[in-house]
Amino acid sequence: MESASGILLLLCAIVALIWANSPAAESYHALWHHHLVVGFDQLNLRYDLHTWINDGLMVIFFFVVGLEIKREFLVGELNDAKKAALPIIGAAGGMLVPALIYTAFNNGTPAIHGWGVPVATDIAFALTILSLLGKRVPLGLKVFLAALAIVDDLGAVVVIAIFYTDHLNFIAMGLAVLGLGILMVFNRMNVIRPEPYAIVGVLVWLSVLQSGVHATIAGVLIALTIPATSRIDVRDFRKDVERLYKKFLVVGKKGQLDRLTHEQQDIVSSMVLKTEEVQAPLERFEHALQPFVSFVIMPLFALSNAGVHIHGSLAVIFSNPVSLGAFLGLLLGKVTGVFGASMLSIKLGLASMPRRVTMLQFFGTAIACGIGFTMSLFIANLAYDSQEHIDDAKIGVLAASAIAGIVSYLVIRAGSKSDIDGNDSDEDGSRAHA
Repeated sequence: MESASGILLLLCAIVALIWANSPAAESYHALWHHHLVVGFDQLNLRYDLHTWINDGLMVIFFFVVGLEIKREFLVGELNDAKKAALPIIGAAGGMLVPALIYTAFNNGTPAIHGWGVPVATDIAFALTILSLLGKRVPLGLKVFLAALAIVDDLGAVVVIAIFYTDHLNFIAMGLAVLGLGILMVFNRMNVIRPEPYAIVGVLVWLSVLQSGVHATIAGVLIALTIPATSRIDVRDFRKDVERLYKKFLVVGKKGQLDRLTHEQQDIVSSMVLKTEEVQAPLERFEHALQPFVSFVIMPLFALSNAGVHIHGSLAVIFSNPVSLGAFLGLLLGKVTGVFGASMLSIKLGLASMPRRVTMLQFFGTAIACGIGFTMSLFIANLAYDSQEHIDDAKIGVLAASAIAGIVSYLVIRAGSKSDIDGNDSDEDGSRAHA
């Protein structure tokens, strides 16, 4: 699914760029500034489509990100200190160095506020690169990149919450905290139905929307309250389903195979309930929302945010410190930070290299971390007051992401080929020795 989502995301970004630089550019901007009203009479929300996507739909994206973060820390690659060390240290280096590079180009200017633009990695695009290489890529490399991207997302969320927050409305914040408290009570009561979480979650989002904290933070906070354990364990589930299945066979009418009796329908309903009880709400939410996020929300975000008007030649654009800071921060800063910090942690014995991963494959993966896109474009919208700075940063992000994607693919492919050749020569040597 990652590769299909990444390709769709890329196509939407290309369409947006072409559209925004075509004779029909005015229609592109007019579309996203078209206002949409939700509600009735005096009780309504009125925003343009661009805001509905960035402050509304993207909350669901951040909710899924929050679910992934929670899952990884509870049962995934980040639940063990030794396993988590490499992606955490790599992500930390991959956030620090890009921020420093951007700061070096923009220190002492109003654009310094955009230092957060190159700190993030786009998990969908980065994993797409590995997916396109198929079985050439060891599983350990995919796991490392996914874990690093999740830590990276967590870091980006913290950056947004702390550094890109407007003036605070404490009454709205209090209501949001109250809503989160209710969700935590649902968690403690082991409520597994999605409806209560959805209803209170919308109220939390509305409160955060008015609080001055960026609305998308609500998505992550709500995700952290979702239960990660099921109501019944696997053994009880198996016993209950086997009992219901035996009863299902007993109450059926002889020779009637194409219709269920009323009793059988009741049993099937009980089985469905048991399947809900054995799945943790976190897993159910993630499974249900992931396709919608991957194939609707993220493409819409790309289409509405990647349409930057490119004015002047590329040489003029990249003499601009905002574009240059974002571009080099992602392309040079990410690979230097991720690869350098990871190698240092391995050298010091704090972490270990994933199994069957070559140095060239690992280096190529560090380059793939320079694909910023979704998070970087999102932070660019928050970081600057000037539309010119927003566009300059987006150009740097798009250029760096495109180059990082192509170069990382070629480097990982070359590393995978050398690994295959090495294995073949080892096997030939073993046969000759035999």
